[in-house]
Amino acid sequence: MLAARLYGPMDLRVEEVEIPQIAEDEILLRVTSAALCGTDLRMYKNGFPGVDADHPRILGHEFGGIIEKTGQRVEFFQKGMQVALAPNIGCGICDRCVNGNFHLCDDFQAFGVTMDGAFTEYVKVSANAVRQGNLTLVPEGVTSEEVAVNEPLSCAYNGFLKCDIHAGDYVLIVGAGPIGILHAKLALLAGAAKVILNDLSRERIRECMEIEPKLIGYHGDDLEGFIREQTRGRGVDVAITACPSPEAQASVIGLMALEGRVNFFGGLPKNKEIVPIDTNAIHYKQLIVTGTTRANNVHFRKTLGFIADGIIEVKSLITARFALKDINKALECALQAKGFKNIISFE
Repeated sequence: MLAARLYGPMDLRVEEVEIPQIAEDEILLRVTSAALCGTDLRMYKNGFPGVDADHPRILGHEFGGIIEKTGQRVEFFQKGMQVALAPNIGCGICDRCVNGNFHLCDDFQAFGVTMDGAFTEYVKVSANAVRQGNLTLVPEGVTSEEVAVNEPLSCAYNGFLKCDIHAGDYVLIVGAGPIGILHAKLALLAGAAKVILNDLSRERIRECMEIEPKLIGYHGDDLEGFIREQTRGRGVDVAITACPSPEAQASVIGLMALEGRVNFFGGLPKNKEIVPIDTNAIHYKQLIVTGTTRANNVHFRKTLGFIADGIIEVKSLITARFALKDINKALECALQAKGFKNIISFE
């Protein structure tokens, strides 16, 4: 089969590899669609621990497919079923795993990150992933491309739950990329009075507003004044930093209303992770500042239901499709922030 394997920074090769052999408690999945995301781009640009010329890795963790083969001890799942796969697998033993938060396990594994992923024709689904509920049937009417976009939606939903958005809230989202627009969709679904989108790129804001016309975009040097005007001096109830920016994390604290909630969604590069924050603003305004990472299987299944039931629309985020052999073109497109979700299509 063909696979896109990372050998090191800026070294992704499409080459032939053997189709994985499965054990009696594993599943072989034929990939139908896989989406590029920020994690793929960071691994491509910077490399990843344990990945080198002698230990290449197949990237891709936003995907779904059709079951090609099941081991004889696998129950319920059968050849031909269309499934979605939540990529994070826990040890199954620790307190986080017992609580269903496999994505927070100290020993968690992830398709396309710590183990081979979906930028290939076939993926082996391990016994742990089968047992822990990482596989779920795709509801009727949901396309394979929508399945691929569900993974980032589930991550945004994890952050959404931490923010506790109420009807009538003023919400600020910093970062007009795919994650930012997904957060915006969830905030609008919750009944936010205004969702303000801020980004360094006027063009990215415009593209997001074409997808969600209810958004209020701002690109300029006086975000504080704009927020004051839009909220009648109150400040925002919720702020989400959907970008890897220490400046954004520091600045949103001063834009908050009393008892506001802040979610640091976008992780920072290692050399920029210490950020000066006005803790007095947190103290005197009684702010809740939190962070979220990845998603658990409950989040994943819940948002797949949102897509199936038509309450969250994600097709408009899919702006380009590429064959696997052209994945480096897709990477270049994503690195230049062209469009939103770039899909590797196998159909």
